[in-house]
Amino acid sequence: MNREWPDTPILMLGAGLMGAPMARRLHDKGLPVSIWNRSPEKLAPLASDGIATVETLAALDKARRVVIVMVSDGPAAEAALFGAANGAAPFADRIARGSTVICMSSIPVDIARAHAAAFGARGVAYIDAPVSGGEKGAIEGTLTIMAGGESPDIEAMRPIFDALGRSLTHVGPAGSGQLAKIANQMIVGVTIGAVAEALLLAKAGGADPAKVREALLGGFADSAILRQHGARMIAGDFKPGGRSVTQRKDLRTAVSQARATGLDLPLSALVRDLYEEMCADGRGDLDHSALYLLLGERRAR
Repeated sequence: MNREWPDTPILMLGAGLMGAPMARRLHDKGLPVSIWNRSPEKLAPLASDGIATVETLAALDKARRVVIVMVSDGPAAEAALFGAANGAAPFADRIARGSTVICMSSIPVDIARAHAAAFGARGVAYIDAPVSGGEKGAIEGTLTIMAGGESPDIEAMRPIFDALGRSLTHVGPAGSGQLAKIANQMIVGVTIGAVAEALLLAKAGGADPAKVREALLGGFADSAILRQHGARMIAGDFKPGGRSVTQRKDLRTAVSQARATGLDLPLSALVRDLYEEMCADGRGDLDHSALYLLLGERRAR
């Protein structure tokens, strides 16, 4: 840690593939974290690890706290923060002035900016800080964090970011972190497709794809995708570190953002369509490297 953390409680919203290991990291670092999830049954393993759990946001008092949002998408973030469940006031109205909201989910830029404005009017700091690194990075505390917001607010949260990641970049004002994450997911999605096609071509031509991958390591074609996801493709191990349905969501966001700014992104649109096909085939919960399976089933026309 770069500094001693003040006695400010941290509330994690979301106990999914990323939220649960992130909460464990904060707990293991001695930070005062509790966690809520829309489906309460996911909280039991965390409670067994000694992490405080919150059954309902409506039960929380209006106190100064840090709220970390790690839910599936923009609508889920909107519902958790601003939805009125069971007649209760939105949770956002029960976050005290001087608090900080850190949205680490990948959400559309316009939603991040709207949330920043809404919390700013309440005297609450807002940081959009999506991450790259998948479940493995969340478990190991090696996430890459891309932050949008005010510099003093981001620096004040440095102990949290240091616990969760190995790099933090302040990209710009609110929404900039989400733009960086969109760029990340465009590169990831297109590169997964390129690695999958290359290994499939090598195999179809009679070469050992594992040896082809080995030959490419260290050259211009080397990448984290070739190293990690190329190995997954060769081993046929598609247990999710990052789900295909999430990759589809992020590519949808990228193409939508491009359209709103007058850009045409044909590669991203093509790969988005491939992930649409994957999810329609019932493979949405497989790792996004499972695009290899879909491409392997295609035949020249």
